[in-house]
Amino acid sequence: MLHLRSVQAKVPCIFKTIVIEEQSKKRSYQPYRVVASEELREDAVAAGVLDVLPSEKLDGTCVIVKQFREQPWLWARHDKKPTKATDRRFKKFQTIHRAWQASGKDGPQPSFSWNLQKDFKEVPENWEAAEGLEKEGDHYLPDSNGHIPGWVPVDPSLNAHVWHLSVLNLHKGLALVLQPAKEENGLLEITIRALSELQGQSLELIGTNVNGNPYGLGSKKDPFHLLVVHGSIVCSAPPELSHKALKSWFETQPPGRVEGLVWHCADGSLFKLHRHHVDLPWPVPELQLVSHPVLVNVDCVKYEIHEDLSLICKVGKLYGQTFSSIADVFKITKELSNGVDNTGQGDSR
Repeated sequence: MLHLRSVQAKVPCIFKTIVIEEQSKKRSYQPYRVVASEELREDAVAAGVLDVLPSEKLDGTCVIVKQFREQPWLWARHDKKPTKATDRRFKKFQTIHRAWQASGKDGPQPSFSWNLQKDFKEVPENWEAAEGLEKEGDHYLPDSNGHIPGWVPVDPSLNAHVWHLSVLNLHKGLALVLQPAKEENGLLEITIRALSELQGQSLELIGTNVNGNPYGLGSKKDPFHLLVVHGSIVCSAPPELSHKALKSWFETQPPGRVEGLVWHCADGSLFKLHRHHVDLPWPVPELQLVSHPVLVNVDCVKYEIHEDLSLICKVGKLYGQTFSSIADVFKITKELSNGVDNTGQGDSR
């Protein structure tokens, strides 16, 4: 089985890209669009991307499991960003650089100089830089967006981490995870995973209060969140690896109703294709992730979890039942929270 590399920093598009001076459809603050050309990146081909089945790209927030104070812990994404003054200066440089590229690279190439000691905001205590970043002396170099990717351990005292914490039992080192069920094609399961099993892996936190909730999970009154290991939901029958075929697949095929695809190559390289790279909208209705049947494999008795108000316990009350989608799991957990006993509405296994 292919080892899935954790997502540490920005993942490049699988095709060579072109910058167009038009308002971004993905980011309202971005005055340009990055679109895919029809030519595959040479380093992607060299990494063996033609022999890899892609996985679904998920729209949430990135997290990682690694050690903190000698135990496995969930870490939230926290990039080290430039100060306001530096950010303005850097954005001006980006505009000039794009104009230089659009002119056919006429004249000397514009450059930008960072003061790595003064140009960035302070980061929280225990912040750690992502793996694989370039350094200049003792300082990490920013990426093409002017950020230094990094992580902070989730902190039970911070409101910023409340949704990360909702899928955890930190006392027992457990997490609520959505993943493919082992025994059946197309069936997903919500299950409990030990953080120790997930050591070194990156995951996506999805749900009600993350990134606009494109999957329609939960509600403001009854939020619902899950973790998904990056690369775990594989596209078993992808289209031909060409711009035309992939765009058509995104537009016309039910399995193509995803944010994008990610290729995990055998040498550890990662490449992606977002719908916006091929000039398609996101989000779209009837998403593939929420069309799968879901088995609830959350055994709170086995793990001796007794906090009735926790999301893990709420979902655990449906242990052993299969539902037509994640939305139905949420619907029943919500009714249970409101005192309505519908624990038998799923199919027992």
